[in-house]
Order: sequence, then C-alpha cells, then structure tokens
Amino acid sequence: MQIGEGIGPFHNANETLINKGGGLSMVDTKVPFEVSDQMREFADRSIDQARKAFDNFMDATENAVSSMEDASSTMHVDSSDMHRQALSFAEQNVNSAFELAQRMFQARDMEELVGLQQEYLHKQMEQSGAQMREMGEKASRAVKDAAKKAGDF
Repeated sequence: MQIGEGIGPFHNANETLINKGGGLSMVDTKVPFEVSDQMREFADRSIDQARKAFDNFMDATENAVSSMEDASSTMHVDSSDMHRQALSFAEQNVNSAFELAQRMFQARDMEELVGLQQEYLHKQMEQSGAQMREMGEKASRAVKDAAKKAGDF
C-alpha cells in the first residue's frame, strides 16, 4: 500500500492507518472482540483478586509506617506526612490502573479500547501533575519549617 492510499473522501471512517513492516496498512477498528463471557468473568475475578492483594499490601505498609512514626521525632513527622502522601498517590494510581483493566475487558471493539486508553493516559497525566505539585508544596513547607526550627535554637 502506498502512503496516502485509501485516505481522503473515499477512506472508510472505521479504518485506521498503522505502520506495519515499514509500510502503512489499514486496520478496521470496528471489529468486535471475541472474548467469551467466561473469559470476562475470569478476568474480572483476577483483577478483583489482584486489587484485594494490593489493598492488603497497602494496609500492611500503612501499619508499618504507623509503627515507625510512633518512635519518630518532630522532624520526622514532616517526612512521615510526605511518605503517607506518596503511598496514597501510589494507591490512587494503582487503583486507576485496575479500573482501566476492568473497563478494557468490557470493551467491544478496538475503537472503544483505544478510547479507554487515551482517556486513562490523559487522566493520569493530569493526576500526576497535581500529585507532583502537592508533593513539591509539602517539601517546600517542610524545608521552611526545618529552617525556622533551626533558627530557633
């Protein structure tokens, strides 16, 4: 296929150009997935089990952080707050990935699958930016507080 062939007013709206072996090829994005209900149920159960395992891991991690905080100093409190926030962000990000996986198994065609992936990536980019800003603000406050406390001595 030549570049540009099949593009224009006679191009099928359900087809997308992909790079295949150095050339471009048309792929029908409206082809339905052939995933049995049994496979979907298996995938849902697997994702649920993975989510529960992750939740148990996060509970254990939070318990470990809590026990370490009991023996911490005032300076460590700021650090612990940042660690807790980082864990919270990690949990949010993993939960978003689990939600994406569940939604992807419900997709009926390639177009819906690609749309779900694009939506997820857009949301994650926004969320990552917000998370980084929040962590930066916390770090800045911690440094200012530490400098102020150091000046009080």
